[in-house]
Amino acid sequence: MATAPASETGDVQDTPLLVLRNVTRTFGSVTALADVSLDVRAGEILGLVGDNGAGKSTIIKIISGMFPQTSGDVLFEGQPRRWISPQQALAAGIETVYQDVGLAATLSITANIFLGREIVRPGLLGRMGFLDNRAMTQVAQADTAKTGIRLPHLETSVGNLSGGQRQAITIARSMSWARKLLILDEPTNHLGVHEVEELLRLVRHVRDQGVAVVLISHTLAHVMAITDRILVLRLGQVVAEHVTRETTTAAVVNDIVGASEAEIARSLNE
Repeated sequence: MATAPASETGDVQDTPLLVLRNVTRTFGSVTALADVSLDVRAGEILGLVGDNGAGKSTIIKIISGMFPQTSGDVLFEGQPRRWISPQQALAAGIETVYQDVGLAATLSITANIFLGREIVRPGLLGRMGFLDNRAMTQVAQADTAKTGIRLPHLETSVGNLSGGQRQAITIARSMSWARKLLILDEPTNHLGVHEVEELLRLVRHVRDQGVAVVLISHTLAHVMAITDRILVLRLGQVVAEHVTRETTTAAVVNDIVGASEAEIARSLNE
């Protein structure tokens, strides 16, 4: 018998998959994060919102192994972690879609989806380094079809694609490989209305499979549509937390800008 998603039943795992406790990150004399704490559970979509420079990208770069925290604790599956390379985070089951897409323009769609994780042919040919192109093409076709975004032949070079098509490939790749945690940094950039709807559907599907999702987006309508909780950052600190179904867009905006509705109204009338 099918079961309802954890977020619909309230049965999200009690033990967080990922925990940040009092995490600080400095770059010389600049403090990008100051004493940040957060957690995310399997089967949950956590939204991170805030203005430019709030610290959102720094958080995901620490989680994804781009660089370690200066101080504080990062726990993943209950174990202390201090990743110093993205490969360590990838091996732990964390996939990240960055704003800058990060594809190899001269390679085909299929080659980009399997970049660094190529399938080799069985037996002696595989041991000699021959790739199983047929198997990779079949998987790539299935993964890209899930995005709902029309793509050309899979042997087309990525450099010949539109921005939305490139984003679809990046998302398909990350969703295919995400085993425990998927981080999406402004994933709806370059996407049309229909493409955004398909992406949000896919994110819900990933969540319903028990994968934790961290979503960063300036488009609050998308955040409100699919997240379970929202953390608001301002100037490198967490300033508010909301259960999405219990809050409003206006309340989140107030926390982002650091002003009440009355204060905003007064400023507009001055």
